Amino acid sequence: MTLRQLFDEIRSNVKKISLELGHPDIYFDVSEASKPEFGDVSCNIGFLLAKPLRKSPFEIATSIAGRYPKEKDGMILEVSVHPSGYLNFVADGNRLITSVVCASQDSAYGSFDLGGGQRAVVEHTSVNPNKALHVGHVRNIIVGDTIARILRKANFDVRVLNYVDDSGLQVADILVGFLFGGFAREPPEGQKFDHYCGDVVYVSMTGRYERDLPLAEKRTLVLKELEEGTSEIAKLGEDVTRRVLEEQLRTCWRLGAEYDCLNFESQIVRSGLWGTAFEKMKSRGIIYLENEGKNKGCWVIRSESDNDEDKVLVRSNGIATYVAKDIPYAAWKLGLLEDPFSYAKYAVQKSGRLLWATVLESTGEKIRLTGDKVITVIDSRQSRLQKIITRIVSGFTTEHKSYVHLGYESVTLSADTAMMLNLDTGGKAVQMSGRKGVYVNADYVLDILGVRTYEEAKKRNPDLGEESLVRIAEQVAVGALRYAMIRQDLDKIIVFDLSESLSLEGDTGPYIQYAHARAVRILEKASTNPRFDDPLDGLGDAYEKSLAKTIGKLDMQVEDSARNLSPKIIARYCYDLAVSFNAFYEHVKVLTAETPELVNARLCLVWSFKGTLAKGLSLLGIDAPDRM
Repeated sequence: MTLRQLFDEIRSNVKKISLELGHPDIYFDVSEASKPEFGDVSCNIGFLLAKPLRKSPFEIATSIAGRYPKEKDGMILEVSVHPSGYLNFVADGNRLITSVVCASQDSAYGSFDLGGGQRAVVEHTSVNPNKALHVGHVRNIIVGDTIARILRKANFDVRVLNYVDDSGLQVADILVGFLFGGFAREPPEGQKFDHYCGDVVYVSMTGRYERDLPLAEKRTLVLKELEEGTSEIAKLGEDVTRRVLEEQLRTCWRLGAEYDCLNFESQIVRSGLWGTAFEKMKSRGIIYLENEGKNKGCWVIRSESDNDEDKVLVRSNGIATYVAKDIPYAAWKLGLLEDPFSYAKYAVQKSGRLLWATVLESTGEKIRLTGDKVITVIDSRQSRLQKIITRIVSGFTTEHKSYVHLGYESVTLSADTAMMLNLDTGGKAVQMSGRKGVYVNADYVLDILGVRTYEEAKKRNPDLGEESLVRIAEQVAVGALRYAMIRQDLDKIIVFDLSESLSLEGDTGPYIQYAHARAVRILEKASTNPRFDDPLDGLGDAYEKSLAKTIGKLDMQVEDSARNLSPKIIARYCYDLAVSFNAFYEHVKVLTAETPELVNARLCLVWSFKGTLAKGLSLLGIDAPDRM
């Protein structure tokens, strides 16, 4: 039994009694009691029936409590009524703990069937292939990857896409630098190609156009060549973007993120999707040809608000705006347009998962990557554009489709971190900008975290070999960075501080990982393996019960997180689970318990915690190390 099943049992009994008393059939809440002194579970039915019955909540709750079944072998020991009118229930500690421990042994423990096998597409990362990934990009990657993991646990059939803008201005800037800006096409020895392109070439070139007009004209020329896609310049562009993309993917894989397909913008532009979508929008009256005013001759989508202007999709000269390229792509992701692509095998990722890429040649394979639900992870600055896309796509069909923009706020650099990077910000936090060269590379942060955690792991584990220490250091480094990116609400700006991110204490990934390693250590020191078939008698201590109740919440947290597309919910659950275990560890003897039977029972509880925490961390894309 999990906590959900306990709540459902109580809800069923309370509803039956209420109906027998002639009360109206209403929905009421059953949840964990807010304070230990109120018991384990509380119910608010008295408040909801007070108005229709014209009685006090206390009177109604008391009448139900008196009829509640307290069976000899049942889970509930006591039912009481708080003076405020809440129904409170006390569960048999040993029975509750035993049922949770047994349930948690299932490999699918924590799963919840919210999706019913529905196909869901999650698109994230989508970083221009002209630079290395910085910490701002990492928030997008980690949010998207975590959402995909949670949706799979909630029984969605998930496909993960990465949109590659290989024909835009930022790629053109790199090519202008190589062709006309005096930059060598190869980085200095020891520097990664993506770091060289972003840190050196891109930052330098973006500052030169205003004072060098001929160079700006070259940029326009290069951009045109990229869009047409047939010239030597376009071939160079493809080579550069593929090399940068390869390095970006290595960073993503290092972070634990993987994909099903890379979708290249250049191929979307040349696929004919836009023409099909444009005709469909015209025929369905989604867009309008403006006959007067400043937008005369333009195709526009009407504004829904008097405060906003109509959005131009196609200018009077027939050129589509930047918004236009996103519309057919969004419709394609929902399967509303015929798929013009074939797919080629691009790479085998760290887990062995195959990565595909879109191709226009008919020699590729045909696979299905569209979904009934599409979640596009893009920062909140793109909210207006995403609302427009949602409106347009919803007009393509009468069928129920779902296009969701999952927005998040930006990552800023703290004043101290900016100072470490020799940036003069006047003692203030600063928003990261690849164009201005104001950012921290993800690789650099992971390397620094890895060095610090390696030294700590070596101190704590002098018996471990080099390979094991390096593996632990990488697990902790990735865990620290991933957790920092998802422990806050998505609508909150993250102020990234390099020093704080290195902390191994408090509300951090390493703190949670250490709780797992501590549990492993207890099990290793035991003289015998946990015996789950033996009676788990003697359990019921307040710390044991608190830990078991937290273990029993995993499936409810998965449901809540999947419904709300909130990775923070699982992050907070893992932290609470670690806190509960550490309190248990400090106050309850395991290996030196009074009897061998109690030692075994507590080892089973520790094992249950270890497995559940590992499942929770896996949803966050964080490894659960055995040693720290």
